[in-house]
Amino acid sequence: MSGSSFGKVFKISTFGESHGKAIGVVIDGCPAGLKLDIEKIQKDLDRRRPGQSKITTQRKEGDICHILSGVFEDVTEGTPIGMVIYNEDQKSKDYDHIKDKYRPSHADFTFDVKFGVRDYRGGGRSSARETAARVAAGSVAKQLLATAGIDIHAYVSQVGNIFLEKNYQEVDFDLIESNIVRCPDEETAEKMIQLITQMRKEGDTIGGVLTCVIKGVPVGLGEPVFDKLHADLAKAMMSINATKGFEYGSGFEGTQLKGSEHNDIFYKDEDGQIKTKTNRSGGIQGGISNGMDIYFKVAFKPVATIMKVQESLDVNGDEVEVSGRGRHDPCVLPRAVPIVEAMTALVLADHWLRNRSSKL
Repeated sequence: MSGSSFGKVFKISTFGESHGKAIGVVIDGCPAGLKLDIEKIQKDLDRRRPGQSKITTQRKEGDICHILSGVFEDVTEGTPIGMVIYNEDQKSKDYDHIKDKYRPSHADFTFDVKFGVRDYRGGGRSSARETAARVAAGSVAKQLLATAGIDIHAYVSQVGNIFLEKNYQEVDFDLIESNIVRCPDEETAEKMIQLITQMRKEGDTIGGVLTCVIKGVPVGLGEPVFDKLHADLAKAMMSINATKGFEYGSGFEGTQLKGSEHNDIFYKDEDGQIKTKTNRSGGIQGGISNGMDIYFKVAFKPVATIMKVQESLDVNGDEVEVSGRGRHDPCVLPRAVPIVEAMTALVLADHWLRNRSSKL
């Protein structure tokens, strides 16, 4: 299987399956001399781990990160960083009933046809459990970016038909972790929680949207042709399980404007720095960061595993009925927040390192 690596300079390769012994990641290209806060890595993993609230899957995983190599006395050595997270609470028997059945909207059928074999226990390699390894690596990337003054904040801005009626400039990022749905508005968050709770009771699921904001990005990150910064961000986001859409800056709404309305006009601020009066470009022009805030949205579908009975086919092409069992998320959004931040950090760290060698 190819496709388990991401990045060019700051590069990661993940391994492991949902119900295997462990999952993990190897980071290659992280510079030597970075002082790592191991507690921050664990905190990010805790934000993603299952069983953290009443609106997430009740699988109990500690998601303790073990650093195997590349770090000495909490400082990176410039060598590959190996990290592993051992699986502790697999209940593979919960999947015995779908061993020979294709679950609707899962990777069962496509894996079977492509590889001729599939790990039906929790989806194996296609499980979102793999994203824990990304979060561990992304936490290292976030700490690297922090040395350059770059900050990343993601939050839930929509669940079903419930919207956060604020743009990112009105949001207090300190409130993101103040509730279990990770929406930085108490009233909206409570409505979202109620909707997710209702979906769980009905044996159903619900989707939504995350917003991500990157502050402190210098001018010049990104390449002008195939490696445009927004193109790499889009690929990173669309590689996350259950994602269905990506837009940055004015996004699809920008198509309703005229060019004279959409253009971001340049000016010099009081410090003589070139800025734009508006930021419909989303901090990226020509595929290269322009120094303004980068902001984008990621759409997530309803989780495919539901407790309702659905019609499907088995491996022989015979009609069968399928229903979910065990422990599953009624909504992926709350746990997706640290995943989106991690993938964002991996893209930015890669481009930041590439940019350091782009000119004399």
